Amino acid sequence: MVPGEQAEDAIVADVGNVKEGEVRAMGIEDDPEQQHDGKFSMKNLLWHGGSVWDAWFSCASNQVAQVLLTLPYSFSQLGMLSGVLLQVFYGLMGSWTAYLISVLYVEYRARKEKEGVSFKNHVIQWFEVLDGLLGPYWKAAGLAFNCTFLLFGSVIQLIACASNIYYINDRLDKRTWTYIFGACCATTVFIPSFHNYRVWSFLGLGMTTYTAWYLTIAAVVHGQVDGVTHSGPNKLVLYFTGATNILYTFGGHAVTVEIMHAMWKPRKFKYIYLVATLYVFTLTLPSAAAMYRAFGDQLLTHSNAFSLLPRTGWRDAAVILMLIHQFITFGFACTPLYFVWEKVVGMHDTRSVCLRALARLPIVVPIWLLAVIFPFFGPINSAVGALLVSFTVYIIPALAHMLTYSSASARLNAAEKPPIFLPSWSGMFVVNAFVVTWVLVVGFGLGGWASVSNFVKQIDTFGLFAKCYQCPPKTHAPAVAGSPMPVPPHH
Repeated sequence: MVPGEQAEDAIVADVGNVKEGEVRAMGIEDDPEQQHDGKFSMKNLLWHGGSVWDAWFSCASNQVAQVLLTLPYSFSQLGMLSGVLLQVFYGLMGSWTAYLISVLYVEYRARKEKEGVSFKNHVIQWFEVLDGLLGPYWKAAGLAFNCTFLLFGSVIQLIACASNIYYINDRLDKRTWTYIFGACCATTVFIPSFHNYRVWSFLGLGMTTYTAWYLTIAAVVHGQVDGVTHSGPNKLVLYFTGATNILYTFGGHAVTVEIMHAMWKPRKFKYIYLVATLYVFTLTLPSAAAMYRAFGDQLLTHSNAFSLLPRTGWRDAAVILMLIHQFITFGFACTPLYFVWEKVVGMHDTRSVCLRALARLPIVVPIWLLAVIFPFFGPINSAVGALLVSFTVYIIPALAHMLTYSSASARLNAAEKPPIFLPSWSGMFVVNAFVVTWVLVVGFGLGGWASVSNFVKQIDTFGLFAKCYQCPPKTHAPAVAGSPMPVPPHH
């Protein structure tokens, strides 16, 4: 038996030996078919997910939340050709680093199992993998970048909720809507783990699929606006701002380890993220290209794609579905933060869902506050992408993989050998070195300069605690179904 198979058997065996109450308290499940002797259970069908399909739905659903609405804005900054090429490039790069994370998880788990460590009451997280493989300094770096990224990822979901609902009901300003949705999203504290997102992941992907094709079809039916211009790219600051938003788009695997740990057979995760990304391309490329072709440079001052489309029942449905999906994505981003906080306060192995929910609530408060302070829908994505995603999702996994397998003995005893399409350790080292160099220079360096400059510009223009970011003036009567909404002015 090869080391990888031994690791997988150890993982499954370890989970299988857990008492039922302990398992459910932590959200660590064995295959429901094994638990119930093949008997059908509606609870297992809707609540206890750990299959390859569950992981695929989780990855695909988590990847294309509100960023779907900002990609047309990025195309206006990048131009059509760069927009398409960078989506494909960063999508494949993101799939590669997700693969690296999955390999490192299996390696860490295999080593710990050989030492007799049990994870039956513990959800493994990325910073723990780094700690076990590379030491405490890597743990600190992983913890800092990952938690900060997930914190701002949750903030972005609240901002997106307020931005979207405003296009259906503008009687309240966006800041007030942020307060309301912050309270709604706080209910995610009751969802124990990624096992329990089965039905939500499935519905979430359906919602983004509808929204993407609505944007595509609505833009084609609308046609090009009078005097449309497509001048992008015409400024370096805008070009690299748009590029880092796409870097952010395909950097949603900060929760990869938690999704893997929720699987019955984590070793099967290896190529799931790539397949999810290929599906995501069918949503992001047509919708962004169609919107940019129809509206061109108008998108430079309309970071939310909904703002330029006429109000119809179809658009209202897309807005509502995206609101629900953003609630789901908020939970995806917050759940790893909940786990970290539970471990800090000693509540991670508590069986009571209510006690764990109460312990998690302090995490929601700073997210709520940051969403009110920085309500810049669109520009905040680029800033988070350049300063946080670049390290969390791309640089740290590539460096960690190179260092973990730097010795001949580590390569010889590796739980996972190089993939079929790149069977050489030297080849993997070259690819990893390219990822680190590219993202450090283009993503963090140039992207950081551009996105922070743009972010500061938003603060200078609208101020902190902006009451209604990029809201059109209420000088017209509210639009009725089937009629176009007033077009927001250029800022």
